[in-house]
Amino acid sequence: MASVKNSLLEILAQLSRDEQAALLDYAEFMLSRSEHAKTLSIREPVDIPRPEQETVLAAMRRLSDTYPMLNKDKILHEAAGLMSAHVMQGREAHMVIDDLQVLFHRHYEILIEQK
Repeated sequence: MASVKNSLLEILAQLSRDEQAALLDYAEFMLSRSEHAKTLSIREPVDIPRPEQETVLAAMRRLSDTYPMLNKDKILHEAAGLMSAHVMQGREAHMVIDDLQVLFHRHYEILIEQK
């Protein structure tokens, strides 16, 4: 393990900032797909209070940060439908945000049940 860490550090030192960021993104992506990572204990959601005035987009960011353990690809389709109802059909933001919170929490509960 030490030799792998040393090799990665040597490579990292030779990369530009953008390349380092890309490598980190790739490593996080690999970790999210890792079977080992999936068997680790699931973290509790991060307690990020909902602001009184919040846009739907800001709520998506907040909920993504609240539930970092969730695979966002699984949520994206449903979330896009809710966001579309707000943008295209004029559904009130607070109602869409309520539904987004339920959506994220439901996916968290499913994750807990699967473990």
